[in-house]
Amino acid sequence: MSGNREQFRPEDHPNDHFLLTTVVGSYPKPKWLDRSKDLLEDDDADFGEDEWTEAKDDAARLITEEHERAGLDVVVDGEMRRNEMVEFFAHRIDGYEFNGPVKVWGHNYFDKPSVVDEVSYDESWLVDEYEFTADVADHPVKVPITGPYTLANWSFNEAYDDEESLAYDLADLVNEEIEKLVDAGARYIQIDEPALATTPDDHAIVGECLERIAAGIPDDVRIGLHVCYGDYSRIYPEILEFPVDEFDLELANGDYDQLSVFEDPEFTADLALGVVDAHVAEVESVEEIEANIRKGLEVVPPEQLTVSPDCGVKLLPREVAYGKMANLVEAARNVEADLDSGDIDVSAPTPADD
Repeated sequence: MSGNREQFRPEDHPNDHFLLTTVVGSYPKPKWLDRSKDLLEDDDADFGEDEWTEAKDDAARLITEEHERAGLDVVVDGEMRRNEMVEFFAHRIDGYEFNGPVKVWGHNYFDKPSVVDEVSYDESWLVDEYEFTADVADHPVKVPITGPYTLANWSFNEAYDDEESLAYDLADLVNEEIEKLVDAGARYIQIDEPALATTPDDHAIVGECLERIAAGIPDDVRIGLHVCYGDYSRIYPEILEFPVDEFDLELANGDYDQLSVFEDPEFTADLALGVVDAHVAEVESVEEIEANIRKGLEVVPPEQLTVSPDCGVKLLPREVAYGKMANLVEAARNVEADLDSGDIDVSAPTPADD
């Protein structure tokens, strides 16, 4: 169990129990931000890089405040400055280049980058973004970073003998970036590794990447790992060896069919439980979300439970995304109150004293 989560408890928190509430990362962009991008690419429009930067700043400020209005304990800016989770970072890492979009499924295209030379770290990827958000926010800010395994797996490798060695070099770069974020004040970092669940046999590679990422990072910095879309039984309990404080898992979308995977052996890390479905454009009721949170208490005790959506919610209508966040927070506070009053019998194992 992590000892660094208490720093995120608000001073005016209404209950004795504390279920940390946060989001995975992405959030629907305001329509006008997409229009601004169109203007930037229109040679006839009086709209340049300065105006584009102002538009992204405005969107980041707006969505950060929207997360705070929903009552989330830890917020992000909704990734307003990011286009796609691999492409954004590949543009900032020396050794990558782009050769045009690749068809990935149906009529969807992805600007899949190629690694054409040894990857290296040039300038910070996220410090400016973090400092802006932290300045705007009254609440603590989480920083999502696409993990090195996914950055390697979702790229063309034209420079390394194998994907594994590429992933390790990228992990060293991520470590360098996190050190800069920590120096800037960040205390909550989330590594996104969606590729792990689709290639679960590589969990040992991901583990080594995380060892490199966490090297030298202070204990008071919370590191989470977000994994989605997969058969968790193929990576559990091996993932418990990873040097992370929290596992952020998509379970609502599968109606918690995989929850029992984490009951034996005992889940020793913190669990960030997806309690609203990022793929359904309907707002779950507070009562539904309360029931989902209680499912998490079958696996871990309250002091190890974080409450969040399944995944990023960028594909939802904005009013639906906000409704899910607001109901998620209300449900978490209700469950805390029920825990305080003894109305919930916690069946999860009580953690041993550190």
